[in-house]
Amino acid sequence: MDEAEQVSQLIGDIYDASLDPALWPGVLESISGFVPGACVNLFSQDAVRHSANVHYIHGMAPPYIQSYNETYIKLNPSFPATLFFDVGTVICQTDIMPHDEFRHTRFYKEWMRPQGWVDAMAAVLEKSAVSCAVLAVARKEREGLIDGGARRRMALVVPHVRRAVLIGKVIDLHKVEAAALADTLDGLAAGMFLVDATGRIVHANVRGHAMLAQGDVVRTDGLRLGTGQAQSEQALRDAFAAAASGDADIGAKGIAVPVSAAGGARYVAHVLPLTSGARRQAGSRYAAVAAVFLQEAAVAGTTPFETIAWHFKLTPAELRVLLAIVQVGGVPEVAPVLGISETTVRTHLQHVFEKTQTKRQADLVKLVASYMSPLGG
Repeated sequence: MDEAEQVSQLIGDIYDASLDPALWPGVLESISGFVPGACVNLFSQDAVRHSANVHYIHGMAPPYIQSYNETYIKLNPSFPATLFFDVGTVICQTDIMPHDEFRHTRFYKEWMRPQGWVDAMAAVLEKSAVSCAVLAVARKEREGLIDGGARRRMALVVPHVRRAVLIGKVIDLHKVEAAALADTLDGLAAGMFLVDATGRIVHANVRGHAMLAQGDVVRTDGLRLGTGQAQSEQALRDAFAAAASGDADIGAKGIAVPVSAAGGARYVAHVLPLTSGARRQAGSRYAAVAAVFLQEAAVAGTTPFETIAWHFKLTPAELRVLLAIVQVGGVPEVAPVLGISETTVRTHLQHVFEKTQTKRQADLVKLVASYMSPLGG
């Protein structure tokens, strides 16, 4: 099977998993073989609670999941740095810190190396102010360090995984029989519309009909789904036309199309192609090429870490030291975590004190906590 055929089959499987979450472990195994990588992990992590939730995983032993949650989540130098990158961007370890420096961290020496891993890359699928959902791939010696080819193949997969995850959240990850998609989702809180390649509505659920009747978010000219906003309408039209050509052609189109209501409320639309895989039966039943899910958007803002870095003009290295001091402890504890000398930690820490106008580590803890609180400065 050549790469184009692999991609086509893999993408179809990814979208089927958006309707049946039991398929995700097999999908991650396929991603592992395609990229390639030794471990593929779909998880979410919270910077405030210091917690991680592994949703689906391939290639990691349970004891390492436990030790990450108990100990190494605070020692991972890649987080919260990943929150600084745009959603959907493939992030290699070297985008965060030099590989030689990374190999001297406790995280690498005590958690990655015992598993035989030499490098990793990830992409943020969704993020809030303090947490994110991530697709991560780790490689062993046999796969080598992350190179341009692996990064390119990861980039082919990420938009489709992101779409599937977002749609899975909309339908609350309950198994949906693709053939009965419209009937099953009729009581969904989000608006759901089945459309053909031109955007003609062939079916809408109860919430979708209510939205059309109100006319402040979406509307119809009697046939086609519209928003009354040129940019979002064009984005949806492009996604519908691409969906008609198959899963792979839709790419990043229609993953999260912003739509504004007449009253100012913000909504987001997700487009799921129905022309391949198990979803094809649902599409052919209604002469539809795509399903559109429309729901009110959650408010997403700048992360507290980005705000702190911007406010006090901290460099990436200074920010890493600040967060390590807060999460891990004093200079002797932080140095091996970050893979740098105690002298270097002290130098960065002194710069942080000067820029934040603080004198003690306890002051830094209070400073970071104030940015995490919705009532903080």
